Amino acid sequence: MKDPVLRLDSLIDYFRNFRGAAVAFSGGVDSSVVAAAAFQALGERSVAVTVASEFVPASEIGQAASVAGAIGIRHEVLRLNVLEDEKIASNPPERCYYCKRGDFGAILEIAERRGLEVFDGTNADDARTRRPGLKALLEMGIKSPLNELNIGKDEVREIARRLKLPNAERPSSPCLASRFPYGMRIIEDDLERVGQAEEFLRSLGFSELRVRHHGALAKIELPAGDMPLVMAPETREKIVAKLLSLGYNYVALDLMGFRSGSMDEALPPE
Repeated sequence: MKDPVLRLDSLIDYFRNFRGAAVAFSGGVDSSVVAAAAFQALGERSVAVTVASEFVPASEIGQAASVAGAIGIRHEVLRLNVLEDEKIASNPPERCYYCKRGDFGAILEIAERRGLEVFDGTNADDARTRRPGLKALLEMGIKSPLNELNIGKDEVREIARRLKLPNAERPSSPCLASRFPYGMRIIEDDLERVGQAEEFLRSLGFSELRVRHHGALAKIELPAGDMPLVMAPETREKIVAKLLSLGYNYVALDLMGFRSGSMDEALPPE
């Protein structure tokens, strides 16, 4: 791993080649590092743009605003109704491609009016995994400085610690649509149910987790080390009661443990 100071300097220097930057800003550690570097290089000629849609819990919009405030960069929220697009709501394996086309198309409209380039937080490790959305970014000319500079996830976190970002240790949290099996139609009520279930688990002290939605069944993914904690009688009873109150009929613990992108496991190999 290279020196995080040198990596940060290279990222700031990268942005000095542009007149202005609109950073697609989820409030996660990747986009936060990109936004911080853009702000240090460009100051008021940079803006962090957060897309607020049915796929993003309201709490994450608030967290994004808080992190943008800590960075000092101007923050704007762009509200979209992604479920109006049938290619997204029907949840095909390429859903992320269509979603990114919509999100970044809206950000590009704002950026072009202001003479800004658009950037995102895709890191070098992301580019090595199955991510249909990356195809959309390439087609639209979105720049991914972390990937271009070959900065991976571990280095991103080291840079975030160096910058003293408040979310430096925050686990990744992809959009709520990733909790649904491909082919299962996504509706807003189910998204809210998943979001509330995950928020409840976090309130119990669990941080790295997913609640996968399988209709009447909620399947909880946790790291193996957390499984004994969730199975403690009092904790287990609280979780079951909460998820049943949200409308699930069955609550399961995935013995394979937490896996980012586990819904992709059902797809044929590329």
